[in-house]
Amino acid sequence: MSTSLIPFLEMNGSANEAIDFYVKALDAKVVYTLRFGDMPENPESPLPPEKKDLINYAILKIGESELQLSDHFTGGSYQKGTQVTIVVQTNDKDKATRYFEALKEGGQVNDPLQASFFSPAYGNITDKFGVTFRILTKGRQ
Repeated sequence: MSTSLIPFLEMNGSANEAIDFYVKALDAKVVYTLRFGDMPENPESPLPPEKKDLINYAILKIGESELQLSDHFTGGSYQKGTQVTIVVQTNDKDKATRYFEALKEGGQVNDPLQASFFSPAYGNITDKFGVTFRILTKGRQ
């Protein structure tokens, strides 16, 4: 039996947009999507029509890894993206550069993508949804 670490992103009503963005930026494939409107209705707590298209649970496949997303819209407080950091690791420096550049759109560069003692290309970026990614190319310089 193997163990995998799967990052889970809790979005604040923007999961549909995030899914579209990660499909383009990271070559993600949508494996599964369940919207709140697809679930059985609770007659004691009817779902407002504007919430039916929000994501209850989604799975994206990025290479051999999995990313899960959900929209948060009930109870408790929500703090955009600060709970999750995701490492995107590849053997291909060009692919790392492409990922970094795509995630940079509307985001903030924390550490520019550059060679380091542990990687030919490493960078840290917070995307437009507030999710921090560490882009890492495997291998030595």
